Amino acid sequence: MASAGINGRRILRACLMAATGSAAWLLGGASAVSQPQASPTTNLYWGDVHLHTNYSLDAYATGNSETTPDMAYRFARGIPIRQPGLDRKIQIRRPLDFMSVTDHAEFMALQILVGREDPSLANTPWGRKAIEAHRKDPIRGAMSISGGALTQDTPEQREKNAQLYSDAVRRTAWGEIVDAGERNYVPGKFTTLMGWEWSSMTQAPVKNLHRIVLTDAGANAKDFIPYSNMDSMRPEDLWDWMAATKVRTGIDLFAIPHNSNISGGLMFGMTDSDGNPIDAAYARMRATWEPLVEMTQAKGTSEVHPELSPNDEFAEFEIRRKLLAGEPTPANAADYARSALLRGLAFQQKLGANPYKFGMIGSTDSHTSLSSVQENDYTGKIVTDAKLSEHLPGERFVIFPAWEMGASGRVAAWASENTRAGIFAAFKRKEVYATTGTRIALRMFGGFHFASADAEAKDIAAAGYAKGIPMGGDLTMAPRGKAPGLLIHAAKDPLSGNLDRVQVIKGWVDAAGEMHEKIYDVAWSGDRQRDPDGSLEPVGNTVDLKTGLYTNTIGAVQLATVWTDPDFDPSEVAFYYVRVLEIPTPRHSLLDALALGIDVAQTKQAATIQERAYSSPIWYTPG
Repeated sequence: MASAGINGRRILRACLMAATGSAAWLLGGASAVSQPQASPTTNLYWGDVHLHTNYSLDAYATGNSETTPDMAYRFARGIPIRQPGLDRKIQIRRPLDFMSVTDHAEFMALQILVGREDPSLANTPWGRKAIEAHRKDPIRGAMSISGGALTQDTPEQREKNAQLYSDAVRRTAWGEIVDAGERNYVPGKFTTLMGWEWSSMTQAPVKNLHRIVLTDAGANAKDFIPYSNMDSMRPEDLWDWMAATKVRTGIDLFAIPHNSNISGGLMFGMTDSDGNPIDAAYARMRATWEPLVEMTQAKGTSEVHPELSPNDEFAEFEIRRKLLAGEPTPANAADYARSALLRGLAFQQKLGANPYKFGMIGSTDSHTSLSSVQENDYTGKIVTDAKLSEHLPGERFVIFPAWEMGASGRVAAWASENTRAGIFAAFKRKEVYATTGTRIALRMFGGFHFASADAEAKDIAAAGYAKGIPMGGDLTMAPRGKAPGLLIHAAKDPLSGNLDRVQVIKGWVDAAGEMHEKIYDVAWSGDRQRDPDGSLEPVGNTVDLKTGLYTNTIGAVQLATVWTDPDFDPSEVAFYYVRVLEIPTPRHSLLDALALGIDVAQTKQAATIQERAYSSPIWYTPG
C-alpha cells in the first residue's frame, strides 16, 4: 500500500483536529487544574495488552502451533486449557480483568490458513507452494516460503507478497481474531480489547521500533485491516493511518511503543524518521497517537539504565544489553523512558509541545498464548521455555535464553467500569500504571492543597480527586508560595512480598535548558533511618537460597504519605512519577535452578528480585 505523502499528512492532521474539536489536547499542553476535580468512582483492574498466539508467525515457528486467540482469552479468564508443549491442563492462578491478543500484523495467521488450505491461499500459485511446504514441514514451512518479504524487493517477492498477503488473506485472519475477542467479552467481568503488533524494525543490526495498536472497537474492527510494517516502517505513517481510519470509521486507536530498551537509540530520538529535527507538528502528532509506553515486559525493563542514572541505586534491574537478534547494545538516552520524559520536557520548553508525554504500562509479550508472570510458575516467553532441560547451557544458539527473560509484566487501570469504554478511557487519560508482574495497588494524585492527614483518610481516592488530579494528569499555575504535593498510597500484593519503600522520581529542565533528575525516598517500612548521605539502608533479605522460600517478616503491608516537592521552582517544567519496591523475593532463575539441582550461578542471573510498580507521571508546566 502507498503511504500518505507530506501533504496528505497535513490534511489528515487537519481532519483529526476537526474530528476531536480540541486543539489544546492535540498540542499536549498543560491544562489548568487549580480548581478541585469531581470525585469519580474508579476501580482497579488488571490486564495484559501484549500477547501472541499461534496466529503470530514467530510464535508458531517456535512451537506454539496449537494455542489459538480463543484459548488465550479463555486462559486469561481462568478457564483451564491444554498447555502448549506439555500434555497437561493449565489454569491461571489469578484471572485477569482485561486482555488484548496482539498478534503480529505481518503474515497474521498465515500458517493457520496454510494448514487448513484456505481458499484465499489455495487459489494462488504462491499459496499452493506454501501449502506444499507446510505438508513437508508443519512448523516452519509457511515461514520458509514467506521469507524475504522485508529484505527483498524483486518482482518475484512482490508477486509472492501480493498473494500471501492479499486483502482477502488479511481480512480472514483479522476477522477470526476479532471473533475470538467478541466471544470472550463479558462486560463487567472480562474485557477484550482488539489489537495487534506493528513490527517496525531496521535491517541488520535489527533495532526494535515495534508498537502495539489498540482500538475501542468491537465487531466493527472488521471495518479495517491492521496496518503492518509491509505498509510502512515509519511511525509517522502509522499515526497518519490511525488518523485517517478514525475519520473514516469513527473507531479510536492509539499505539504503544514497547522494548525501547532494544531500539538502538531510535525510539525516543531527537529527530523524525527522515533525520529532521523534531518540530512542534511532530511532537503534537506523536503525543496524540502514542499516549503510553510499555516499559516492562519479558525482554527487559525500559525505565532507566544504570549508566544513564548512576545515582539510582535500583537502576540495575532486568536490563537487557542486547538488541533484538542478540547484538550488544550500549546505553543510550533514546532507549529509556526516564530520559525520554526528560527530553520531552526540553521539547516542551523549546517548542511548546511534548512528543514524549506518556504514561507507563507493563505487559508480557508472551508468545505462548499464556499471560504468565508468576516467578514460581512462569511459563516463559516461548513454548520451549516450559521444558526446564531446554534452559541448560548448550551449543545451540538461543536469541532469548529463558533465564534472561523476565516474568513481567502487568498493566493496572483505574477505570470507571470493566468494559471496553471504561478501560480504553483510562488508557487514554493515562490513569494506568505498570508493574513487573506483582499486583501492588497504587494510587497517586497531584495537587497544591493536600494535607498530611489526607494520607490517613478512609477514602484516599475521594481526597485525591477532590483536591487534585490522578496519575497521567497535568498541573500548572502554582499558587504563590505553593509547591506540588503528591498524595500516595501503596498496598502490597497479598500473594507477593511486603513493601520496601515508595520513591518519587522527579525530572525537570532549568532556565538554561539543562535536564535534571532526582530520586526521593518518601515512605518506607520499619524504623530505618537515613544515612548521613541521605540514602536509606536496604530493607534486608529473607530468601533462603537453598529452598527458594522467603518470609514476610520484613517490609510493610501498606505505605502512604503526602510528599511536597522541597526543590520546586514554579518557573521550571517538571514531571513526577512514583516507584514502589517490594522486599526481595525469589526470581524464577533461582526456582528453576533448585528444580534442576544446579547452582543458581549457572543461570547467570540474579537469585532474587525486588518486584516493583511504576505510576504514570504527573506533569507540571508553568502558567
